Amino acid sequence: MKICKLLYQKNNDGSNIKRNSPNYRNFMCRNIFMVGLLTGAWKFSCMMKSKDFKAPYYVDIAHRAALLYSFAAILIAVFAYFSIFSSWVNIPATVAPLLFFAISIVNYIKLGAVNETNNQLRDSGNPPGDKIIMGSLMVAEIGGFFVLLMGFFIRIL
Repeated sequence: MKICKLLYQKNNDGSNIKRNSPNYRNFMCRNIFMVGLLTGAWKFSCMMKSKDFKAPYYVDIAHRAALLYSFAAILIAVFAYFSIFSSWVNIPATVAPLLFFAISIVNYIKLGAVNETNNQLRDSGNPPGDKIIMGSLMVAEIGGFFVLLMGFFIRIL
């Protein structure tokens, strides 16, 4: 019930509270979803050309990741919309996970196009670099969403 009330909050003068929904969040949601659809077409094309009707491993991963990340981007946008924190807190907390979503998808597309591995970490040429990237990814995605989640919970309490 409190969430519904948040949608219809009023200012002191009785006007509706304007919540900003920066275009970068909407832009990322749309683009990641479109990449998911396009990689789905690529996956289908690969399947039709294959003798066993299977797409390369990372083509499949790129398709699935893009679709899942597009809906995760929507969730991030919703929690940023309801967060009580100011824009200078919400924008980095939103951009960090979205940036790593995009980086991951681009990497999966690259691996799918090359089609030389089915395990990017096992066959990596730079394991220490991979550890740094994976650590950064975890901090950005989990930390960014945690900030937005706390902003949401503080608002509804």
